Amino acid sequence: MITSGDKHITRKEAAELPSAFDKMEELREKLQGKKPAVFLDYDGCLSPIVKDPDKAILTDEMRQVLQQLAETCTVSVVSGRDRQNVKNLVQLESLYYAGSHGFDITGPNGMQAEPGDAHEALVALDTAEEELKERLTDVEGALVERKRYAIAVHYRNVEDALVDIVQKAVDDIVNAHDGLKKGFGKKVLELKPNLDWHKGKAVLWLMKELGLDLDTTVPIYIGDDITDEDAFAALQGIGISVLVGEHDEKTAAAYSLEDVDEVKQFLSDLSKL
Repeated sequence: MITSGDKHITRKEAAELPSAFDKMEELREKLQGKKPAVFLDYDGCLSPIVKDPDKAILTDEMRQVLQQLAETCTVSVVSGRDRQNVKNLVQLESLYYAGSHGFDITGPNGMQAEPGDAHEALVALDTAEEELKERLTDVEGALVERKRYAIAVHYRNVEDALVDIVQKAVDDIVNAHDGLKKGFGKKVLELKPNLDWHKGKAVLWLMKELGLDLDTTVPIYIGDDITDEDAFAALQGIGISVLVGEHDEKTAAAYSLEDVDEVKQFLSDLSKL
């Protein structure tokens, strides 16, 4: 039985983490006699972060590596993107997809679930989307991206002097809707259902739903963003967590990879263990 109960979480600076490549023998020992179950963020992990989210295209080489890995173990993409959007980008039917931070999950054999109970937040999200677009219409570079169960407000392309306007608009609108809460990412703010659900709980839900018991399975989570910290924390002590690059907070991950190219090599090596 896998739970996410209260436990002490150890966090370190990203620079303190050892490279996963330098610890391959240690990882092999953890996988001895067990199969990995691999969970991956998309942006910054499978595809580099880009100014336009629609241009974060998966390379054929990365797709081939994912396909090969999925032939040996369970592979899931856990993304803040809309579930159908990330599935369209990856284009592999053999993978599981958890979109909107795990509120919307599909996979092989007809799996389809929305385990976070976020339906009641849809009306608030619809209203907040229109309010944000109105507030930010004159802020050049601001992008309001609606997902089924979240709204992402990108400010990567906003002048530094105008970022405060974006942040205030998000704060005002979140505060006006009890059913919503604010989330953080790399140059993005999110409005999400105000529910106790996140990527970590989505990973644990998938483990349970797929019968991936810890006696036979080692969960591996690879991600780059602050939103991935919930998954790192959920797997601390029971799995393997890998931070790609760095972000602005201390991390609950245990290992590191530099970039998307290293992720591709690591996944390729993992499929051969």
